[in-house]
Amino acid sequence: MGKRDLVEWLDGHAEKFEELALRIWEQPEVAYTEAYASQLQAAVLREAGFTLRSGIGGAATAFAAEFGSGKPVIGILGEYDALPGLSQKVSAEREALVPDGPGHGCGHNLLGTAGVAAAVALSRRIREEKLPGTIRYYGCPAEEVISGKTFMAREGVFDDLDTALTWHPGSTNMPWNVPTSALTSVEFSFKGRASHAGSFPHLGRSALDAVELTNVGANYLREHVVDGSRIQYTITNGGQAPNIVPEDASVWYFLRGSGRDHVDELLRRLQNIARGAALMTETEVTWEIKAGAYDLNVNHTLNDLLYRQKDEAGPFSFTDEDIRLAAALADTLPPDIRESALKRGEELGLPAGELLPAGFVNVKPAPKTYGGGSTDVGDVSWITPVGQIITTCAPFGVQVHTWQATASFGSPIGLKGMHLASKLLALGAYELLTDGGVLLAEAKSEFLRATNGRRYVPGIPSDVQAPVLV
Repeated sequence: MGKRDLVEWLDGHAEKFEELALRIWEQPEVAYTEAYASQLQAAVLREAGFTLRSGIGGAATAFAAEFGSGKPVIGILGEYDALPGLSQKVSAEREALVPDGPGHGCGHNLLGTAGVAAAVALSRRIREEKLPGTIRYYGCPAEEVISGKTFMAREGVFDDLDTALTWHPGSTNMPWNVPTSALTSVEFSFKGRASHAGSFPHLGRSALDAVELTNVGANYLREHVVDGSRIQYTITNGGQAPNIVPEDASVWYFLRGSGRDHVDELLRRLQNIARGAALMTETEVTWEIKAGAYDLNVNHTLNDLLYRQKDEAGPFSFTDEDIRLAAALADTLPPDIRESALKRGEELGLPAGELLPAGFVNVKPAPKTYGGGSTDVGDVSWITPVGQIITTCAPFGVQVHTWQATASFGSPIGLKGMHLASKLLALGAYELLTDGGVLLAEAKSEFLRATNGRRYVPGIPSDVQAPVLV
């Protein structure tokens, strides 16, 4: 009865949570500015009887909402930040809602809302069935800059969890079985000496020269790093005018690798390159670590649990209108992406008909397989076992962090995938609350084998504080 009641309640309240997701989509907020989204979600949870705690980890837009008491303590991770420059209407033509404005190109308007829906649905079962246990929803800011959960984790707010569950919008239905990369976000700032570049260039010491020499060194470093390394940068300050020797300049790096130790070694080597650039240009260099996220420690026990809920969640299907929008969006994809998919025998767009259960896949890649991206969910996964699943919220072939994704995640396509995700999370958590601890024991055993005695140590220094932007 309990699981059927969960599904029926979520079906009956789908419109309420769709409205919440669309309100967040219509007012996108970038990292650490998500006041509107976090307050909307908090209000829904407070109304449902949750106890809230705000400002976690020093981030104004981070919060936790709790219902119930005792063990097990099950966390549900939610996000709501948008990406700069990805404003887009629900359309297959590139048309921003706000020119150069932010947009939900990663679907976090859906991600957090599904978590809220699942948490509220579970709170009703806890109350009505008098179940022991605690549901705790985490409103997590700034995932797009891979740091919100790192500040929260450093404060210890995940330490008492027995497990955490989450999901992510995608273009297929499957467990997230691929580890992500660990990451360090670091910005190097150089201080030189200004002078007139035409009349007195010999008196200047160019901070921009130091930045460019750092980048040259980093590009040579690429030849001498282990497989799986990623070194990416953008110049954040290149000076003010060509006829002024730049006194100040800076460059922001993302360093990725297969694990925390891998990335720490990349940082050490890049710091030496920056020191060398400063020496060559007679400038001074400082750096700031902005994020230090871990690789994702996949827990197949929990991922399989979420996957198994597909039958009880029930089928969902797309309308002819959804399929037409998907096909039109697929037509806008670059030719190489389209050709690559066709060569693999994959059909772009959306499949017709019901997607569950036949439309779910559970692929477990070979060990040492890593995805190129990073997420601060990785930090949580080294503190407690984490289960994560992906649902279809965009046409196949559409990549996140694109305008096509923003259009999808504000459309009925994205809302249907969100609704499915809320069911899978709620059903999986309900099973953990009611099976006598059997699955939690299995998940913890897998977690202990994977961590092999390594305790979580925050990758972000203790003196670095979360940005205050609201």
